[in-house]
Amino acid sequence: MSNDELTSYGGPPPVPPGRRRRKIWVAAGVAGLTGVVGLAALGGVAARDQKSGDRNNASDAQPAAAPKSEAPGPTTGENGRGDEEAGRGDDKAARTGAEHKGREASSGEQRRDDKERGHEVPCDSDKLIQAIEHANDNRGGTLELAKGCTYELTRSDVGDGTGPNGLPVITQAVTLAGRDTTIVRAANAEPFRILNVGRSGHLTLKNVVVKGGLTQADPIAASRAKVELSAKAAAKPAKAGAGTNAKAGAKAGAKAATPTKAPAAKAAAKVPAATGASATEAARGAGGDATLVDVAPGDGAGLLVQRGGRADVEHSEFLLHHAGGNGGAIANFGTARVAHSRVATSSAGGVGGGVFNAGVFRLEESSITDNSAVAGGGIGNGVPGLGLPGAGGTLWVWKSTIEHNRATDNAGGVLTYRGTATLTQSRVVGNHSGEDGGGLLALGDGQLALEKVLVARNSADDTSGGLGVGPESTAVIAQSEITDNVAERNGGGLATYGGTAVVRDTAIVANRVVGQNSVAGGIYNDGGQVRLERSTVQANFSVLPPGGIYTTNDGVRIDRSSAVTANRPTNCSGSPVVPERCFG
Repeated sequence: MSNDELTSYGGPPPVPPGRRRRKIWVAAGVAGLTGVVGLAALGGVAARDQKSGDRNNASDAQPAAAPKSEAPGPTTGENGRGDEEAGRGDDKAARTGAEHKGREASSGEQRRDDKERGHEVPCDSDKLIQAIEHANDNRGGTLELAKGCTYELTRSDVGDGTGPNGLPVITQAVTLAGRDTTIVRAANAEPFRILNVGRSGHLTLKNVVVKGGLTQADPIAASRAKVELSAKAAAKPAKAGAGTNAKAGAKAGAKAATPTKAPAAKAAAKVPAATGASATEAARGAGGDATLVDVAPGDGAGLLVQRGGRADVEHSEFLLHHAGGNGGAIANFGTARVAHSRVATSSAGGVGGGVFNAGVFRLEESSITDNSAVAGGGIGNGVPGLGLPGAGGTLWVWKSTIEHNRATDNAGGVLTYRGTATLTQSRVVGNHSGEDGGGLLALGDGQLALEKVLVARNSADDTSGGLGVGPESTAVIAQSEITDNVAERNGGGLATYGGTAVVRDTAIVANRVVGQNSVAGGIYNDGGQVRLERSTVQANFSVLPPGGIYTTNDGVRIDRSSAVTANRPTNCSGSPVVPERCFG
């Protein structure tokens, strides 16, 4: 039977199994609870065992009275007694067989009912721990959490080496079904994540609020952050200036005529600072031996999904988590789906304040709000600091909102690095970055696709208020709107640095750059390629011309069905290269 199939959980056997108890939970006193869920709490065992006993006894029982023979013949004598005994045996076998089949059918129906109904877990964190352990040991199951209950976790288990966890690592197909239920790490408890799905596990989480996970700081992430920030400061000494206008003014001299950022320089500068890499990854990264990102103990304070694991989250919330590595609330290295849910008010010392992905992650009709990180304040898809081929994952966002997230470095809303991110019928609104990519940023051969997406009211302290595309990366934007975004320097709506952007049936409208010597409120292209198809660049604003489109090469193509109009102070005049079919 597949591990994905949920097995009904009828409770523990009468005698506790002889398996080894996790040491830290034993030391905390769980062993005193018999190591498995009690009969009164988890129920169903007595009835099941009684049925089993009845079935065994029935096969040995003698009928209360001898059956009457309907056939004529002698009732006395040696032959008569033999025939009578034979008749009794046949009748007994028939009756016993019928009883046995009836009990088998009843037992099968009961097991199916238990499977569908799930198993109730009392409002007690120890009982929840025991129930998950029992499900792991019995090929999974559905656990019905107590209605309105808060399961407060006060201690943790080292688990499988991926860092301390408040609940046992999920190794089978386990469903946690809540009803206004909360699972929270106690405020004064030692740091640990809440949920961990192992390589063979499948967690389904329904109607549960998960709060307060905290994982240890990642020293490698911290050291990389310091080195990268120092490198940026050296490359851009003007950024050390006291004020915003002073900073912009120091940069501006060359900007008005020729951009100071060449694509190669941009590639070096745009690597986000912190990563959640382990020491092993750092060592392997230099030699190029690693092809996949490994889990670090600081990743995923609310939920960690290991490679090979799977998680389905429905109608749930992840709140107030902090990861010392990547993935403030959720870190996914396997396959994860979050639907009709909210990930909010969480943070990471590395990438992905709300969600970090290095596997396959799907967000459906959900929201990622008010999260923060060094890079990828809302969602981080990949670990740029490692530079590994498998650093990025596959990200799907459908009918969802990524709003009011913040990155101290790059990509306030969504970062994708060496991976693929597809957003459809969604909103990226009100996010902020301390560097580039207020809304979204694609780097390191990242692939970004937007369809029917609103990118609005995002801001960046450097370039690309709405969307940025780095070297060797590609963005395809269709039937979307990029509007009301703000950057300090260049590319209020869209900026490309050696990357490629295809804009179809899209409006880039009313974006601004506000630094003293800023250019290109609409589109800023430095050594990349931009193609406009049936699109509009309109009413964008910059301090210096042009306000519409600025390009350092002839890589901007505008088809006959597109229009660049009403931008201030000019549409394209003042650009080193004026694109064909751009006037004024």
